[in-house]
Amino acid sequence: MGPTEDIRVLLADDQALLRAGFRALLDSAEGICVVGEAADGAEAVRLVKDLKPDVVLMDIRMPGTDGLAATAQIAADPRLSEVRVIILTTFDLDEYVFEALRVGASGFLVKDTEPVELLHAVRVVARGDALLSPGVTRRLVSEFAARAKEPVATGEMDRLTEREREIVGLVAAGLSNEDIAKKLYVSPATAKTHVSRAMIKLRARDRAQLVVLAYESGLVRPGWLG
Repeated sequence: MGPTEDIRVLLADDQALLRAGFRALLDSAEGICVVGEAADGAEAVRLVKDLKPDVVLMDIRMPGTDGLAATAQIAADPRLSEVRVIILTTFDLDEYVFEALRVGASGFLVKDTEPVELLHAVRVVARGDALLSPGVTRRLVSEFAARAKEPVATGEMDRLTEREREIVGLVAAGLSNEDIAKKLYVSPATAKTHVSRAMIKLRARDRAQLVVLAYESGLVRPGWLG
């Protein structure tokens, strides 16, 4: 996506009224356009392959192929590596949200989010950042860690330098690039470079997946699990 191009959004939700509301809001915003709508996950995957949107707003619960399965299919397709998925859910910490992040979603929103927050979310994810604020990350991580199985050492973290492992740990703790820069006394650009290198080495689509990988590998562990 070039700097002057509109952010192209695909809507996937089985409720036509909800799609209409999102479309009206997004199409009225500067620099954003809705390129398609899907009523279920299978249709969403077909349209993503056809239209190559920048961002998909994906309802997590749909009949047939649900949003979770559709997200996994999109994230697993190398031809769709630039497509970012935002999960829409009715509940703040839906049990499926953890799995959605694990399979490649870039973040999530509750459906009754404020319009300005929705537009901000689309812009954040379109530029390649994960939609996980520090507060949300910490809550997600607490929930995720409490449900997670015993970490399995896969050797994936061995690909990272000591500094990169430290950085991934700080990302998992919910720190932004600016926060990391202050903590390590480096520039935000340097922090961002370290995060980017770690993502490439671990084949993570974005920061959301770095958080999941940090916990699944045992690099970071919640205090109450030892």
